[in-house]
Amino acid sequence: MSAPHTDVEQVEAANTAFYEALERGDFEELASLWLTPADLGVDETYHDPADTGVVSCVHPGWPVLTGRGEVLRSYALIMANTDYIQFFLTDVHVSVTGDTALVTCTENILSGGPAPQGEDEELGPLVGQLVVATNVFRRTPQGWKLWSHHASPVLAETDEDEQDDTPA
Repeated sequence: MSAPHTDVEQVEAANTAFYEALERGDFEELASLWLTPADLGVDETYHDPADTGVVSCVHPGWPVLTGRGEVLRSYALIMANTDYIQFFLTDVHVSVTGDTALVTCTENILSGGPAPQGEDEELGPLVGQLVVATNVFRRTPQGWKLWSHHASPVLAETDEDEQDDTPA
């Protein structure tokens, strides 16, 4: 008899929880989904937590962020400056090897900021963005936790690009 939840299902659930917390602007939930030194059984009294199980994050167009504090500050900043965000994930692929899992997906993002001053609407114009992401998870006693998130924008082809491909 197999277990009711496979590792792949648990990683899929952890990945979904990450995006849902971001959509809701739930910073506490989002923070709880990231790996901590304690998750690795490291006593922070004797080790610098910045050097232990270093988490990392690359937002589209940003430099690499390392360390739990720096990564979580970036999400706090994003949440403070985004009134609406929704992720439609496609092409989700999960691979689990031992205590490490890799999720690749396409983030179809719809977001909006505050409406410009003087307008009656609550939100400004919605903007769509296509991003590919890789999320690395680590198994902990509390479940699967994010170790690294790397997202890169997908560049859309322009009419000029299509014309360059046509034979002369």
